[in-house]
Amino acid sequence: MPATIPAVTRVMSIFETFARERRDLGNSEIARLIGVPDSSCADLLHTLHQAGYVVRMARSKRFYPTSRLQAIASGIAENDPLAQVSTEAIETLTEKTGETALCGRLESGFVRIVGFNEGRYELRYILKVGEKIALHASALGKALLSVIPQEEAQQQLRIKPLRKLTPDTVTSLPLLERNIEETRSRGWSETQGEGVIGVAALAVAGIINGEPIAVSLAGPTDRLSQNRDRYLAALLDVRNLIFSSEDVEVGKLNITSRLPKPSSCGPSGVD
Repeated sequence: MPATIPAVTRVMSIFETFARERRDLGNSEIARLIGVPDSSCADLLHTLHQAGYVVRMARSKRFYPTSRLQAIASGIAENDPLAQVSTEAIETLTEKTGETALCGRLESGFVRIVGFNEGRYELRYILKVGEKIALHASALGKALLSVIPQEEAQQQLRIKPLRKLTPDTVTSLPLLERNIEETRSRGWSETQGEGVIGVAALAVAGIINGEPIAVSLAGPTDRLSQNRDRYLAALLDVRNLIFSSEDVEVGKLNITSRLPKPSSCGPSGVD
């Protein structure tokens, strides 16, 4: 059985902290933010500095990432078929509707945003690639659960507590499971104010290279309600283009064993 190496998780936490704080940071501050002793953090930063992944300011002695990690990540992303497909899908959706479009993948107990295309309206929905959103309170999450076997969908809903994010969030397991089966039957999901008050979303999902992937349109509830049929038609068109019914036989798909393990940070509540 493979073991989890805490130092690897801590290194990634350092980069996530820099991304969140968007400024140079000192050793003690980083240690506090990632929850490790100063001495352990100093060892991690020294290693990253020697490897060229962070630079240390001469006067302040504070740290900031170099462009090395970005260059490596860009090289990987350029050849990621999922990134290419998701980018084309969400750009097409925004072009057709003017709304914010998102692409998400299923991880253990939540949805990870892997693609985001900002809408053109003044009042629009904003997220960042890499953010986590609630599985039970998002159209992306419900669509993803609808394309994996029923038993595994039930397991996914039980990994994390079902938080009440808004007055309209559904936290009853029987109701959620019924909702997901309805989504499975009709081929698309819909939420209205379940993750964020005033935000609605429509989503479709399918399998790409054996992995569940969903795309979604999200925006103000009133505007999505007024344009629901047109937006849904755009989503179904994209679904037929990017998801092949021949990719996988859903009843035989074993997703759980291949999903990333949940991290310590909880998902945000968004539709």
